[in-house]
Amino acid sequence: MTIVRSRVGWGLPAFAGAVVAGLLAVAALHLTQGTAAVGGVDLLALLQGRGTDDAGAVLVASRLPRLAAGVLVGVALATAGAALQSVTRNPLASPDTLAVNAGAHIAIVGVAAFGITIPVLASGAVAFVGGLIAAVLVLALSSGGGGPIRLVLAGSALAIGLMAIVRLLLIFFPQETQGLYKWGEGSLAQIGMSAAAQLAPVVAAAFAALLLLARRLDILSLGDDQARVVGIDPQRTRVLVVVLAVLLSAAAVTLTGPIGFVGLCAPAIVRLLARRIRGLQKHRALLPLSALVGVALVLGADVLLRIAFGAQAGVEVPTGVVTTVLGAVFLIVLALRFTDSGSTSTGSSLARLRSRRAFALTVVGLVVVLAGAVVAAALLGDAKLLLGDVANWLTGRAGDAVSYILGTRMPRVAAALLAGAAMALAGAIVQGVTRNALADPSILGVTGGAGLAAIGLLTLVPMADGWLVSAAALIGATVAGVIVFGLSARGGLGQNRLVLIGFSVSYAALALITLLIVLTDPWNETKALTWMSGSTYGRTFASVLPLAVVVAAAIPALAAMRRDLDLLGLDDDTPRLLGVRLGRTRLLLLAAAVVLTATATASVGVIGFVGLIAPHAARMLAGGSAARMLPTAALLGAALVSVSDTIGRTVLAPDQIPAGIATAVLGTPYFAWLLWRARASRG
Repeated sequence: MTIVRSRVGWGLPAFAGAVVAGLLAVAALHLTQGTAAVGGVDLLALLQGRGTDDAGAVLVASRLPRLAAGVLVGVALATAGAALQSVTRNPLASPDTLAVNAGAHIAIVGVAAFGITIPVLASGAVAFVGGLIAAVLVLALSSGGGGPIRLVLAGSALAIGLMAIVRLLLIFFPQETQGLYKWGEGSLAQIGMSAAAQLAPVVAAAFAALLLLARRLDILSLGDDQARVVGIDPQRTRVLVVVLAVLLSAAAVTLTGPIGFVGLCAPAIVRLLARRIRGLQKHRALLPLSALVGVALVLGADVLLRIAFGAQAGVEVPTGVVTTVLGAVFLIVLALRFTDSGSTSTGSSLARLRSRRAFALTVVGLVVVLAGAVVAAALLGDAKLLLGDVANWLTGRAGDAVSYILGTRMPRVAAALLAGAAMALAGAIVQGVTRNALADPSILGVTGGAGLAAIGLLTLVPMADGWLVSAAALIGATVAGVIVFGLSARGGLGQNRLVLIGFSVSYAALALITLLIVLTDPWNETKALTWMSGSTYGRTFASVLPLAVVVAAAIPALAAMRRDLDLLGLDDDTPRLLGVRLGRTRLLLLAAAVVLTATATASVGVIGFVGLIAPHAARMLAGGSAARMLPTAALLGAALVSVSDTIGRTVLAPDQIPAGIATAVLGTPYFAWLLWRARASRG
């Protein structure tokens, strides 16, 4: 993967001066914004010694702490991202993609959930430990080849799993974690300068230490052998730089929560200009200028937020929502500049040819497992039942209590089964059409688009029926699919570009869901958490009917197109030679995947990993043929979501764990194993 750059000579002092001037202008505008009626004229009067006490109080208590938080976070995240990109030689490395922010986030929330109150510096230490563990895991999983996108996949998979646990803690410990949902999206809202003052020396010390390592980083960029020749230990240097980068990220998360994409975008912008500006390639210039650009991004996002939605939005809407959306757009632009090369596949090598007898035994075994999962789902929950109770309910002879329990439980069982099958089929289609074993509707943003449209409709029309919600989800999924597949098609649906653009759209959709909730229903965080975590709670047979119709229609349609799906998985030339209309067939199959994803998301919310895990496991069990893989994947997906939902309804009853959290907790280790297996197979 390479980035195309042009060469134009600009002066480094001129560029640095322009950045500083722009930053000062943004900071000045930032100080004039707020809920209090204190504008630029009032602040100018304060500088001249003619200001009022009220204006001075607002400046000291509110405006300056928010500005200080933005400056510290911008410096910390941007510098950390620049350092991580250098030591990993990966333009996509950042505190986000290495799951450092997610690791620090879960560490702080975990401490708060147990009712432990600790001071700021101790919180920073806890965040540092969590972030360092996450970074080590991601670097281990992403090593061994596969290109820069491998790191994004490893980091996003771990982040999804960690954030699922965070949501679980927020749902189950609402009093202990009060206010951490908004903080978890990255908020600059500060009460006083105390926290910023305590963390500023940490950020300054880590930043200074990285500057002292600038020469080592310059030499390390030439290669490990060149570094050893001049007496530099590459491994020791990498460890030291990663520790310092994690320390910076932990300080930022402690102060404001995880503000997304700043650590990726700021250094990426500077590196894009490195060929245009003489001297910018050196880390002594690259690190401080990345820090300045990071501050500009954070403060600029905060300014844009309050310009677009008003001063009160600066209090209610986390700044991280804006940086995530802007960062996602930038990442799409960056993805379009990449030259796609290499394969990130982890699954094609896992497919083995199976005999008909072995396939038949596999299907029979899965049917038995699925039947057992359905029985367990019917019997288990906050109230335990017996098989006789279910038999009486089916024959209409059950009592009122059993009828009520099964009348509310069985629609949930049906929703879990159908949603699991739908997402597994959608994942198998997308992987086959794109020839990308890591493609999945949730990773590619289709699930996020469906969720955004569905929750938008439910916010505007709370009593909307299942068909209307499914229609809205279909529109959202279609828009997301058009964006992802349309932009990726410019490079022939290249694997790296496709996943990178989908990753961006997915994060942007989740950020917009948060924005929608905060702006329209700021006191109902549980609504957003439940939807984004995926849940079958409150489902009825009527609400599940659209999903049942779509799955029933998809099965014969996919059976008829199984040969086309096999041919598309080979290359572009073979299908044409055999009479397959490539564009039309791809469009039909992707449309089927979008419809399946949209209706599943409308029924149970956002559930990840099912569309990735089920097809992978199906290939291992039944082989790569679509005729065998599709039904196997559907059975596996149905069983996975059903078991996850049953576990969620049972282990902490009467409290319930959303099914999406359970699948994320189960799916993250499996996805990590896939990456590790692929790493080992490369030697």
